[in-house]
Amino acid sequence: MATLTSTAAVVLAAGKGTRMKSKRPKVLHELCGRPLLGYALELAESAEADRVVVVVGNGADQVREAFSGRAEFVLQAEQLGTGHAVLQARPKLADFAGDVLVLYSDTPLLRRETVAAMRRLKADTGADLVMLTAHCPTVPGRVKRDAEGRVAGIIEAQDATPDELAIEERNTGVYLVDAGLLWEGLDRLEPDNQQGELYITDVVGIALDDGKRVEALVLEDPDEGMGINNRSELATAAALLRRRIAEHWMAEGVTLVDPDSVYIDADVRIGRDTVIEPGCVLQGETVLGENVHVKPFCHIESSQLADDVVIGPSAHLRPGSRLGRGVRIGNYVEVKNSVLGDGVKADHLSYIGDADVGPGASFGCGAITVNYDWASKSRTVVGARANVGCNANLVAPVEIGADAAVAAGSTITKNVPEGSLGLGRTRQRNVDGWRERRNARLGGGTAGDEAPSQGRKQAAPRKKKKSAGKKKTAAKAGQKAKKKSAKKKPARARKKARARSGR
Repeated sequence: MATLTSTAAVVLAAGKGTRMKSKRPKVLHELCGRPLLGYALELAESAEADRVVVVVGNGADQVREAFSGRAEFVLQAEQLGTGHAVLQARPKLADFAGDVLVLYSDTPLLRRETVAAMRRLKADTGADLVMLTAHCPTVPGRVKRDAEGRVAGIIEAQDATPDELAIEERNTGVYLVDAGLLWEGLDRLEPDNQQGELYITDVVGIALDDGKRVEALVLEDPDEGMGINNRSELATAAALLRRRIAEHWMAEGVTLVDPDSVYIDADVRIGRDTVIEPGCVLQGETVLGENVHVKPFCHIESSQLADDVVIGPSAHLRPGSRLGRGVRIGNYVEVKNSVLGDGVKADHLSYIGDADVGPGASFGCGAITVNYDWASKSRTVVGARANVGCNANLVAPVEIGADAAVAAGSTITKNVPEGSLGLGRTRQRNVDGWRERRNARLGGGTAGDEAPSQGRKQAAPRKKKKSAGKKKTAAKAGQKAKKKSAKKKPARARKKARARSGR
């Protein structure tokens, strides 16, 4: 078996992606939790590439920032074709003498096994160039073969005749080629096509004209060669990749009750004997241990779950959540940026955010950590075996000691020492007869009150009794009125007397 040649990778990522209709560069649009360009870089890494050069153009600064440290970058200021794009990488690889692998940032379904097969085919046959082809109708370039079935050339769709357009074998644009042949071929390119651009596909024709050996590896799965140009194709690729991911984990000993209803990102890792029920979403760099049970409609983001964890249904783990062995998270519980020790239980309707919880602690229904004061976030510490009662509020920063307890309905703002009971309620007061008085005041009740029993008279509104002070005031007012009346009588009598006497 021939020895594999050292490899460098050139990834084309300069396109504008106008059909995506987005302000974001196409190569940064995500597919199953990873930017499109990330898949091409993973392929280059899987091929043990000594050098990886990414040709950027549209949104160059954003792309460089997103993948800083994973590749070298060169700029294609004007998009003048794929051949012109590869030429921009030449200064970076001037001293490289091995094979150059040409990849595309918008072809994310290509498997690492396929790239490995290309390398093996080139080594075993001594070929100067290996190209990847597929029977895939969405790929534009047609592959011409001679009467003996050998590759005779590549024709771009826009330059093809009607007969050539009927060819089913297509060129994916992925090549593995000797560095010397690549640069020599690119130097000889001419823009003799309708677009006036330099096509790397013409290097194949140049190699054939020079008598070089060209081999083609046909994809068994045509979907691998699928390119993404718009959001519809992005969704189609996502569905294909999700199914591939599901098949992988089922082969590794994971039970997916309904694989088509579970969304698992590309970077998720899952242990054996884990069961994932329908409607679940696992995103980011999530890691699930062995024998984990994820019940329906759970959402897990960039979190770590140890062995034997049970979560759900309808629970949410936000980024930074780390659950120890045997933790139980119930329905409508949300955990965020928290560390839960072994055996912690929060069975329903709780929020645990920015918290460090010791082993064996428990949270009652509706218990929450109050971690945000509108300016900054603070942490809550709950000791081992501590019990937090229902509807309790732990206002951070606060610490609940080991073996301590928080009474239901409490708002805790101060530390609770080890083994103590934290009680933060107001004193209860019962108002006797409140319902009867309320109904009377509202004239027999309102919607939501119980109707008066039939056959019973409603109590008449009570007359308000005058206070002793009001009685004294009324008596004084009466006495003044009598005195005033007595003064007025003599005056009226004198007036009548004068009238009778003619005065």
